[in-house]
Amino acid sequence: MTNENKPARVRFAPSPTGRLHLGGARTALYDYLIAKKTGGQFILRIEDTDRTRYVPTAEQEIIDGLHWLGIQWDEGPDIGGPYGPYRQTERKEIYQKVAEQLVDMGAAYYCFCTPERLEDMRKKQTENNEFPHYDGHCRDIPLEEAKRRVAAGEPHVVRLKVPHEGTTVVHDMLRGDISIDNSQLEDAIILKTDGWALYHLAAMVDDHMMGITHVIRSSEWLPSLPLHHMIYQALGWDEPEWVHLSVLLSPSGKGKLSKRESEELLKQGYAVFLTDFEELGYIPEAVTNWIAQMGASFDGENDFFTMDDLVEKFSFEHLNPAPAAMNFQKLDHFNGAHIRALSREDLAQRLLPFFLKAGINTDYDGVYKVVPCIQERMVKLTDGPEVARFMFEEDIPPVMDQLMQKKLEISDCVKIAERAYEVISGLDDFTAAGMEQPLRDMVGELGYKPGQVFGLLRGAISGQKVTPPLFDCMEVIGKEKVLQRVADAAAFLKENQ
Repeated sequence: MTNENKPARVRFAPSPTGRLHLGGARTALYDYLIAKKTGGQFILRIEDTDRTRYVPTAEQEIIDGLHWLGIQWDEGPDIGGPYGPYRQTERKEIYQKVAEQLVDMGAAYYCFCTPERLEDMRKKQTENNEFPHYDGHCRDIPLEEAKRRVAAGEPHVVRLKVPHEGTTVVHDMLRGDISIDNSQLEDAIILKTDGWALYHLAAMVDDHMMGITHVIRSSEWLPSLPLHHMIYQALGWDEPEWVHLSVLLSPSGKGKLSKRESEELLKQGYAVFLTDFEELGYIPEAVTNWIAQMGASFDGENDFFTMDDLVEKFSFEHLNPAPAAMNFQKLDHFNGAHIRALSREDLAQRLLPFFLKAGINTDYDGVYKVVPCIQERMVKLTDGPEVARFMFEEDIPPVMDQLMQKKLEISDCVKIAERAYEVISGLDDFTAAGMEQPLRDMVGELGYKPGQVFGLLRGAISGQKVTPPLFDCMEVIGKEKVLQRVADAAAFLKENQ
């Protein structure tokens, strides 16, 4: 393991070709944590050279999603920095110069093969049961001849000249030494016909020039690792530490998450794209807590962590390269726990948009009043309006099933409702503490079970069988509305005797 006491310079380098998913968010989080842990820097770099798949809104969604998660970078396309520019489309000439340098030193070469020749080559290889690969047709063209053809405007790409014998060994911090037979490698394209660099070249150049000490990325890049190692070796650059993270499996644990599974999850109230979580009622503290532990274990006894906790505990030694399944039940657990840890003021502020979206006409003060009643019963912020809605309604129409109690006749329920109205009317202290003892005394006086009496009151006041603490809710609703609902329930029961 590397010395984690030295300041780390790390980067998160997404491509703006789609939405930011959980795997990318986890990578960014680990980058952020190791930078903070070591007093280093975290860089956001946008790898936008794939113009055919470019999505104009993707970069802003990435930025918004990371900010929502609580991640801020030290350098990036939106804030600048000493090693910019931080978008690869603004660094085209840099890559072209390095590609030319590799050609001049014999580590790469110009390839003039036409698309038709390449297609015919692959077709013949397939017919011969060979794995399709570039056959090295242009590999030995003399450099002077190749440069004349380039100068004459002949279409070409630049390919890395990989050895075809021996083995290449590269060290990964999570997986140890990774060895590959060079005969399995092909001369990969590093610069396309249009002059744009591919990831193999662009990312290596940027990582070197930006002083990146640790490359934390998805395991899908493992097959390309030998090529990246060769580029560093050819240029004589110090190599970063390589960290290829575990694969995130679908909730079933069977393979990577498919688009169809993603859409089905969304119908169930879950998501895989970062910016969907906010709308579904999840809070960033919980999502951070959750994704940090996908393929990692930071504490054998505790799993509730704030961002500060994660910074303190983070170490590459805690990461596991084995595939990790997405457990959404665990996310719900964390979300409820982090909601309960919020201050009353903070939770009210976060809940207000959900109350308004649910059609509840209220303001911050109104939500603030109900927070103590609902905070312990919420899993997601979307639960808040549903749990508390009855406290904001003008009227609650009586429902027989909610009012009738086990082993009681309607006449018993009428008696309870009428007596409750009398007791509540006489209360001077209409707080939860002030009303509890008089109402409990009433239970003893009537001779019914507490569950029967309070169950009826719950049904009359909320229209529900399960609610937050009854006395707290009554205090929030107010004496006048509570009396009206109890009176309506008594009248309804009488009519149906």
